Amino acid sequence: MTSTPEEGAVRVPEQVADSASLHFPDYWWYRVRSRLLQRALGGFVPPGVVIDVGSADSPSVDWLPAIPLDRNEQALRRGICADALRLPFADGTVDGISAFDVVEHFPDDSALLGEFRRVLMPGGRLLISVPAYQWAWSGFDVRAGHHRRYTRDRLVRAVTAAGFVVDRATYAFAATLPLFAVARVLGGGGVGTMPRWQERLLIGLSRVDESLLGRFDLPFGSSVLLAAHAK
Repeated sequence: MTSTPEEGAVRVPEQVADSASLHFPDYWWYRVRSRLLQRALGGFVPPGVVIDVGSADSPSVDWLPAIPLDRNEQALRRGICADALRLPFADGTVDGISAFDVVEHFPDDSALLGEFRRVLMPGGRLLISVPAYQWAWSGFDVRAGHHRRYTRDRLVRAVTAAGFVVDRATYAFAATLPLFAVARVLGGGGVGTMPRWQERLLIGLSRVDESLLGRFDLPFGSSVLLAAHAK
């Protein structure tokens, strides 16, 4: 059995290797994530200044009018190079923050969410995605520099404790969850090339999520998507 951070057997350094998204930006999951994020969270994007934290590691925000921010200067082609725990903005001056598959990389998610709350103006929007289910922890999470995976309730509690009101919280990648679970049991689930038929199958299944997310919150899935606003 693979140990989880809670069991004390895995310790991940704060500085981690570049994400696989930098090397496989056309991987099916990143392309699907873009569509699912837009369908689930696009209606919560505020006018004004939106900062996309972790942009060098997020090829899923071409639909989002945002200023990229990342500490990886080499991967960040434009935008602001800064530490997410010390954002270079005054208190209450930012209209929106997005952080897609970012929060799980920080040892203390409350510190990161608190920094987001500091710079957001009252009513400012927060858009987040995180990986779901601690039972799915694997070597992929270790290599990616994750510190935890989430349930929807766990993410809602963390965001609420940081001073936000949750507007929407839903799972995503529900239709592909059975295949995801099998891959985890077999020790797979990494990012890389795959046969075209397999890629087409996964993309086709994900269209079910895309259709449903326009009307419903999904009760399960391998990711959690959340929109909230600052009190």
